[in-house]
Amino acid sequence: MTGGLRRGDEGAAVAEVRARLAQLALCNDIIESDPALFDDELDRAVRTFQQERGITVDGIVGPHTFRRLEEARWQLGDRVLSYVPGHLMAGDDVTELQRRLNQLGFAAGRADGLFGVQTDAALREFQKGVGVGADGTCGPETFRAFDRLVRTISGGNAATLRDHVTVTELQTGVADKVIVLDPGDTVDPDLCHAIAVRVEGRLAALGTQVLLTRPAQRDPASPHGDDLSRAQFANDIGADLVLSLHVDRVASSRPNGLVTFYFGDPRGGAHSASGRLLAERVQAELNARTDLLDCQTHPRTWDLLRMTRMPAVRVELGYLSNEGDARRLTSAAFQDVVAEGLAAAVTGFCAPR
Repeated sequence: MTGGLRRGDEGAAVAEVRARLAQLALCNDIIESDPALFDDELDRAVRTFQQERGITVDGIVGPHTFRRLEEARWQLGDRVLSYVPGHLMAGDDVTELQRRLNQLGFAAGRADGLFGVQTDAALREFQKGVGVGADGTCGPETFRAFDRLVRTISGGNAATLRDHVTVTELQTGVADKVIVLDPGDTVDPDLCHAIAVRVEGRLAALGTQVLLTRPAQRDPASPHGDDLSRAQFANDIGADLVLSLHVDRVASSRPNGLVTFYFGDPRGGAHSASGRLLAERVQAELNARTDLLDCQTHPRTWDLLRMTRMPAVRVELGYLSNEGDARRLTSAAFQDVVAEGLAAAVTGFCAPR
């Protein structure tokens, strides 16, 4: 599935995708035509799933979309959950577990569907409180304890409170902060790298430690070559913030403008409050300095946003397929303006209140 499944493909893998989407009530699993054919109905179902999950809507079932389909098949109670270092359990059942723990006042972190250290600690605290063996394993006995309690508890969200505490802890000035700048592997990574270097220079002058996820000439063997490894890199070094810079190119010359993304479920619910605040700050600073079309901020669940443990924002700086955006973005003077805006956004976000 390296290249991904798409409309017109056929085979057992297509039938498996159809079955999983049917389980989610997004398509029919019994059809008159060949269930192993990637037809128009399946294409619509894939796009609907991608839109609902906050991932790129392209109708292609590549590794990322298939992995999210795998996660979507699990409901809380379907399997035993626990913390597995180096291979985190992921799925909708983990998301529901995190929601329930947070609802009950046990700080499981944001409901991102990844069973990490924070979820493990919250689960053990919950197990102690209800008299269940505090082994960090969420099995039948723990499920029954949830069923007894969740029906009687409402309101409150420890994850949201903790997220606001995180923002407060960051608002001590930009000096000594560790910022990861990610010049994304987009249609023009060199352009993104040029802007990232300009941002690095401005922040470093203020005493900020800035780390780039890749050098100017990208090494294919780089350990930070995809969103998963970049998120792990930021987590491993204990970064305070992550900014991922991108430009795009599409078939039409009409799309244009600036947009920022933070971790969140587009359907509502779980999101990073600190990530949203940072995204709004970036959007505001760049809108104030440039005449790029304001496409606002939006929640998404891309891996880099979902798996980082600190506020992370993806910045789409425009479309090189649009004449106006391309003219601006390829100008060194405009790149300086964008860098000033990004540096000001980080500085303002971290400023003491």
